[in-house]
Amino acid sequence: ADISISGYYEWKYQSRSSNITTNDGTTFDSDSEIKFTFSNKTDSGLDIAMVTELESDDTDTAINESSISIAGGFGKLVLGGNDSVGDDYGIEEGDIVSEEINATGTDSLELLDSDIAGMEGDNNKVSYHIPAMGGLTAGVSFANSGAAGASDTTSVGAQYAMSAGGASITIGGATATTENSTQDIDSQNMGMKVVTGNVTFIASQGKYEASSTDETGTGAGISFKVNDAMTIGAFTTEVEDDISSEEYTNTGAEIKYSIASGLTAFINVEDYDYKVGTSTSTTADSGTVSKLTIKATF
Repeated sequence: ADISISGYYEWKYQSRSSNITTNDGTTFDSDSEIKFTFSNKTDSGLDIAMVTELESDDTDTAINESSISIAGGFGKLVLGGNDSVGDDYGIEEGDIVSEEINATGTDSLELLDSDIAGMEGDNNKVSYHIPAMGGLTAGVSFANSGAAGASDTTSVGAQYAMSAGGASITIGGATATTENSTQDIDSQNMGMKVVTGNVTFIASQGKYEASSTDETGTGAGISFKVNDAMTIGAFTTEVEDDISSEEYTNTGAEIKYSIASGLTAFINVEDYDYKVGTSTSTTADSGTVSKLTIKATF
């Protein structure tokens, strides 16, 4: 088998101005991961791979994702703990930046952007991706919640890529349903990404519905590649719950600068506002968050 080892380490300094005293102030943080990839090609032409991602922060050595994949003319089958197809095919405005913050910590909202809610996370699942047909790619995933099967999750996603007027256009979306004894939990996302020259634009909408919850998130983002070393991006998001009347808005910007090969700096600033509506278990909050991230990749 071919074996490769890669990894990254992020060091972060964050300053937050918040109406909630416990959230107001500065913090240090870090995030790191080591990725092991084993791959092999069988005599029959199948591509087999195993991927394990190991968290490597101080006191955090959990397995983040671990799965195998089998690919061939039939498409690609992924088995194990990995992302759902919602993460693979959904498009949302936060994709325009690399270090989204989404600071609140007091809300009861499932959506803080217009993405699909990752209801099954990296839980053990089976995913199937069809072979690319022209510009169309698609997949389906299923996560089994256990012998009782009371909260199984099924996700479906697709993207279609095309060119028009010198621009590259991708339309994508995903939907997921988690079974529930009272009311099934549903989440959807639909977005469009346009790349023309050094400019990238994204517009998207997300939905989340469950018992006593009916959330809609809309957003847009734009980025400009100044040169090979620097990219500037900005986005705006609005989320509303039609039942609780909770509202969340967030506007942010990012400067991404390549210091050297494998070493990147990110500067992010986001201004947010959260209104509680009729919720009695949350606290209204608004403020500004600034973050510096230094990331090394290997």
